[in-house]
Amino acid sequence: MVAPAVRVAPSAATRALNLLRTVQFTHPPSCPCHSNPSHHHHHQQQQQTLSLAHHVRRHLATPVDPSREKEYAFEMAASSIRFGPGATKEVGMDFKNLGAKRVCVVTDANVAKLDAMKQAVEGLSREGIEFTVFDKVRVEPKDSSIKEAIAFAKPYNPDAFLAVGGGSVIDTAKLMNLYTVFPDADFLDFVNAPLGKGLPVTKPLKPLVAVPTTAGTGSETTGTAIFDLVAKKAKTGVAHRNLKPTLGICDPINTRTMPSAVHASSGLDVLCHSLESWTAIPFNERVPRPTNPINRPAYQGANPISDIFSLNALRSTVKYLPRAVKDPEDFEAQSQMLLAATLAGVGFGNAGVHLCHGMSYPISGQNPGYKHAGYAVDHPIIPHGVSVAVTAPAVFRFTAPSNPDRHLAAAEAFGVDISNVKRESAGEVLSEAIAEFLIKLGDQPRGLKALGFKSSDIDSLVEGTIPQKRVLMLAPNLSEEISAEKEELRKLFEQSMEY
Repeated sequence: MVAPAVRVAPSAATRALNLLRTVQFTHPPSCPCHSNPSHHHHHQQQQQTLSLAHHVRRHLATPVDPSREKEYAFEMAASSIRFGPGATKEVGMDFKNLGAKRVCVVTDANVAKLDAMKQAVEGLSREGIEFTVFDKVRVEPKDSSIKEAIAFAKPYNPDAFLAVGGGSVIDTAKLMNLYTVFPDADFLDFVNAPLGKGLPVTKPLKPLVAVPTTAGTGSETTGTAIFDLVAKKAKTGVAHRNLKPTLGICDPINTRTMPSAVHASSGLDVLCHSLESWTAIPFNERVPRPTNPINRPAYQGANPISDIFSLNALRSTVKYLPRAVKDPEDFEAQSQMLLAATLAGVGFGNAGVHLCHGMSYPISGQNPGYKHAGYAVDHPIIPHGVSVAVTAPAVFRFTAPSNPDRHLAAAEAFGVDISNVKRESAGEVLSEAIAEFLIKLGDQPRGLKALGFKSSDIDSLVEGTIPQKRVLMLAPNLSEEISAEKEELRKLFEQSMEY
């Protein structure tokens, strides 16, 4: 595996520290001042100790700019997951086991009529648990719909939350939980910087049980909640480990009611979650290193544990999503897609996503009036999975030079024979594999043009992407200098007009 190109020339102090670490962890020491492979082992150890002392004296006297210090650790956080057909009926017992007396149930108008909601309500009633239902969640939530939900939850003051629905429902429940526990907080206090203050969540929230009814967002495992900040024409959200549900109940029976269009869109979210987290910058290339672990972001960069989940989810999605979309009676494919969504959630919930997601937020936030077929809503909508996938062919062509081997491994997951592919062709090969996959899936808009965007909209889309620092900082190959970054984003949007 080739390490991605470092995005900024490190300071002398950073170089010194990196050298020091190399000396510390390499046998024999590879410090250019002192290494001498011909010396016997005892002398090597002496030299290593001298070398280390020499560098400590020489370099640690130099003050280090903390904002340029690279990360050295990663954390793994995910909700507990229960997976199995019929598991929804256990939810009443779960709240009883948690000692919950008053539960706020969160759903949307469509899911409210489905069997998943019936099972959940029956489970709570059976255990004699008091509950109230909020069923006004907006699909692709806006700040106004989130605030309405919070205003519902605060006076009820539940001691636990139950979310039954897709990512929009689970994300809304996370924010209801957050602002009920912090009732005096301003709405923007926890919202990701620079659109909000990005404050850390300093205390545990109430228990939240999430029952996903779509196979896509992986929100049942993550500490991330996304919504539209209308005034800024940008999607943003809150991301902190304390937001993650206590338990995700993944019951494949609940996804059987998904229309084919929702299967496709949700599955494309899984596809991009896995591709982006697999190709994100490595965690130890991220700057700055947090001064306190509470400030270590949820999205940390690719790491060895997330990699396992992300690659597995990618392979499953390529195999099962076309089947799930094509045949609503293919329960094996539907079940495998729910599992893939959860696996990808664990992967990207810790590694993060990058350009497809960063660029998707203004795409859906600045919708020129497109309404995706198969969605039972009364307003224009570019489903989240559609908005992330539409730029994927361009994005992975652009990111490939950072780590050709990873991009080739991703292409192989799509069934490409990579045995004779040159590393410099990795981006082209993966881009073509993704485009072909999207086209074969059917009913997907082939680029921004099909969503109603024109070339004259590109500047506005670029401006809507720039504030997405939380994900852009994980994008390999992207310039840090703002004018160069804007130019790169402009080219990516241009290339995404059609594929």
